Amino acid sequence: MSVLDLARPEIRAMQPYSSARMEASDGQIWLNANESSWLPEGDAGVGCNRYPEPQPSALIDTLAELYGVHREQLLVGRGSDEAIDLLVRAFCRAGQDAILIQPPTFGMYSVCARIQNAHVVEVALKSDFTLDVDALLAAVTPAVKLVFICTPNNPTGQIVPRADIERLAQTLSGRALLIVDEAYIEFSDADSAIELIDRHENLAVLRTLSKAWALAGARIGSLLASAEVIALLRRIMAPYPLPLPCVAAALSALSTVGQQSAREHLAVIREQRDVMQKALVRLAGVREVLPSHANFVAVRFDDPGAAYQRLLAAGIVVRDVRRYPNLDDALRITIGTPQENARVLDVLKASALQEARA
Repeated sequence: MSVLDLARPEIRAMQPYSSARMEASDGQIWLNANESSWLPEGDAGVGCNRYPEPQPSALIDTLAELYGVHREQLLVGRGSDEAIDLLVRAFCRAGQDAILIQPPTFGMYSVCARIQNAHVVEVALKSDFTLDVDALLAAVTPAVKLVFICTPNNPTGQIVPRADIERLAQTLSGRALLIVDEAYIEFSDADSAIELIDRHENLAVLRTLSKAWALAGARIGSLLASAEVIALLRRIMAPYPLPLPCVAAALSALSTVGQQSAREHLAVIREQRDVMQKALVRLAGVREVLPSHANFVAVRFDDPGAAYQRLLAAGIVVRDVRRYPNLDDALRITIGTPQENARVLDVLKASALQEARA
């Protein structure tokens, strides 16, 4: 059985849109795409008057080397969100098929499913926010085509052991595609699931340049999977998903100098995460700081609403995650610069002192 047997038959059979850039990439005078032959003001030779490559060769090669995959196993798009949407549209028939998620987790999995009118099966994480593999597998029905695992998990920060990921991939073979979202893995010491792709054709991995590579504004994300899955998704993605300036920004960030800078910032974030965890847990009004392997910490407060408003009044915006299951007393705080982190602690300390005097 091929993993593509899990995909929608009409997607497998469809004739993809053939863009002008896909049909002809060579030549000296391009008159095939109804583009302007003049550069726009301020372009400085970047070439924004021309459509970009659908999958920029230089970026594909650089990312393939970074992640240790063949270029045919990699799809680049507008952040991880686009890859999630493509997967749902390719594998889930509206009103019939389903995805499986483990809340609390990243909200875009269910959003993309509901836009497609696919069902969402939920298997809650354990009370310590670790994955219940047995419960997950017991919930898989023939309708479930995609199983999403987020590690480190957003918004809780815990990791899924690779042995659990491999067990899931093996058990779900021929039944569902397992998607491992590794948006935050650079902040942890966990092994990537990318190494399992060649052994499990039903395993896919999401990666992004938004977090560790500081390119959230450029919107560059990758899906790593079997060449067959990548080829299928290329049929349904937008003709020109990546703007040229974004590709240039990504290549700069992934250069030798850029990679060194990223490693230095990662070291600071890891150090500051430890500082914040130890300092926050000592503050009055803080119930618990969840263990985190990401670039954030989830913090339980006696009065999370008041803590949120006091931080906001000081110009500090954190994430209110009280709507998530089992996090109704929590805020998620991203690890910033040492100065930003110190400011957060100062505001929370001052708030605690004010409450003690009241």
